[in-house]
Amino acid sequence: MEALLDTRSHVPSASQRTADDVTARVVAHQWVNAEYKHLVLDAPEPAPLAQAGQFFHLECPQAGEDRPFFRRPMSVYKADPGKGQVEFLYKVTGAGTRGLATLRVGDTMRILGPLGVGFTLDESWKNIVVLGRGVGLATLAPLAEMAAANGVGVTAIFSARGPEQVMSTERFAKTGARIEIVLDSDGSSAVENVERLLRRIAREGKTGAFFTCGSDRLMLLMQRLGRELGIRGEVALEQQMACGIGMCFCCVRNFRSGNEVVSRRVCWDGPVFRLDEAMSW
Repeated sequence: MEALLDTRSHVPSASQRTADDVTARVVAHQWVNAEYKHLVLDAPEPAPLAQAGQFFHLECPQAGEDRPFFRRPMSVYKADPGKGQVEFLYKVTGAGTRGLATLRVGDTMRILGPLGVGFTLDESWKNIVVLGRGVGLATLAPLAEMAAANGVGVTAIFSARGPEQVMSTERFAKTGARIEIVLDSDGSSAVENVERLLRRIAREGKTGAFFTCGSDRLMLLMQRLGRELGIRGEVALEQQMACGIGMCFCCVRNFRSGNEVVSRRVCWDGPVFRLDEAMSW
């Protein structure tokens, strides 16, 4: 079925959003492991007011032969209005992030945001399950803190290639989250095993809602179980972007809406969407 452009007003209008292109200063920038770096920026408002699930469009410096032209979208790892800071956890993998990795304390950069639609919590949810892999854990960490601040219990399932790729456990632990770790290295990250784990948590009555980010196969698993068990949820999608503000239609993906397949812009209509409406590539 041909996808239709979804123009319905199901997300905040531009007048309801607050974003700005500001100059931020690097106050800390360290390697977390061999692949990921943690970037902390001093930034003026509205940057430190970012909500869980929102993202920024980061200007990446040129480095060596790398000449990144477009900015790079990056989910907020932490926003602290009191300190006037915003943080990012990212994998160094291409021209943009290699340039970003060269930033030193005291350097400045341009960041546009906060952008997009973040996570939501229903007052009826007493417990939620978050399931993330790789940098998806960075996106879900602010959600765990938002849930804890609202008296919602969190079970966090970390999926990674091996122990060295498991990140942010201390951050989740501080929220009181129950943490489960599944790894490729010991086979525990297999979809079948994660499904058994989710079903066990559901039997314990700890699944008011599902949240996920960072893996298509894990999203599809949560989506299937959500339909079967009547559990709602949300997914934060990762997508290549050019403008980050909905003008270029570079980040369009297909979604289910009733009996239709509709097209939505990940940067403007998301990046957080209803779990049951998201579609795999």
